[in-house]
Amino acid sequence: MNTFGSRYRTTIFGTSHGPFVGCTIEGLRAGTPIDPRSVQAQLDRRRPGQSLLTSQRKEEDRVEFAEGLRAGTATGEPIVAIIANQDVQSKSYAENARVPRPGHGDFTAVMKYGGKTDLRGGGQLSGRMTAPLVVSGAIARQVLEAKGIQFFAHAAQIGRVTADAVTPKQIEANVERTPVRCADLEAADRMIAEIEEARKGRDSVGGVIEGMVTGLPPGIGEPFFDSVESSLAHLLFSIPAVKGVDFGAGFRGATMRGSQHNDPFTIEGGRVVTATNRAGGILGGITNGMPVTFRVAVKPTASIATPQQSVDLDTMTPTEIIVTGRHDPCIVPRAVPVVENVAAMVILDLMFVGGFL
Repeated sequence: MNTFGSRYRTTIFGTSHGPFVGCTIEGLRAGTPIDPRSVQAQLDRRRPGQSLLTSQRKEEDRVEFAEGLRAGTATGEPIVAIIANQDVQSKSYAENARVPRPGHGDFTAVMKYGGKTDLRGGGQLSGRMTAPLVVSGAIARQVLEAKGIQFFAHAAQIGRVTADAVTPKQIEANVERTPVRCADLEAADRMIAEIEEARKGRDSVGGVIEGMVTGLPPGIGEPFFDSVESSLAHLLFSIPAVKGVDFGAGFRGATMRGSQHNDPFTIEGGRVVTATNRAGGILGGITNGMPVTFRVAVKPTASIATPQQSVDLDTMTPTEIIVTGRHDPCIVPRAVPVVENVAAMVILDLMFVGGFL
């Protein structure tokens, strides 16, 4: 339930307004080099308060490795990472169990846990739980980047603004140059305006994150239940606010003929490649050596200051709710590093299972 992975296994714990969030990580061989500074750098990309386009909750998100790392190497024991929650304002959530917020998990959590769960800040249903996922992914990508495997993501769409197609090199060069993390810098300016319009209107906006994994050899993944698509989709859909995932041409492939969608094989530099990549680097659930490409649809942030219709669960009568607190008008920019690092968790586990590492 709170654990993902077979050979590279991550268990997350904590709640949004509890004393901490964190994770335990199992599966790394003793002596594996891990740089905590690189882990912190990825957490810094995800943390709130980066700009006016994000939640103004002030969290340093400093990761403490309580066990499993010593002098920059894995000890072979489970790695225990803890991130303190420091800037909590729980009073904004006092009535959520009685009057559930539209678009949030308040109602379903009450139905599942009988009112016993901690709903402050969303509790364990909060986007704050992606912080330990970033820790695990940041460790996994260090192992994989040493093998030439790299992870890229950027905001391909926010609201009505869509970016032009970009390359991994463009993402690497541009993604941190703008607060919306869009590698198409002209589109990025329009995305900022789109978010600002929603924020000023006491509303929110969603978008699409495009992800790429390069440097993968052919042969990773299994044909069915542990296919690359199903494994990636499993964890990508575990990111709060993600409502859609596709690979390669994805849903756009539904409008194509087979002659248009099939990727012709050719030889390049002495190896088999495909002339196009509409399959997204995956055939039969297994990597074919081309970049793995995918897109993630992120819904608009559910917490908005506009009055909304809800119900009082104590009296079973309709009522109105105005959500207070500090929230992102668009979660996409902060979700970009989450998508990258979640992908690294999946790929490392698949490569361990397949005997590639």
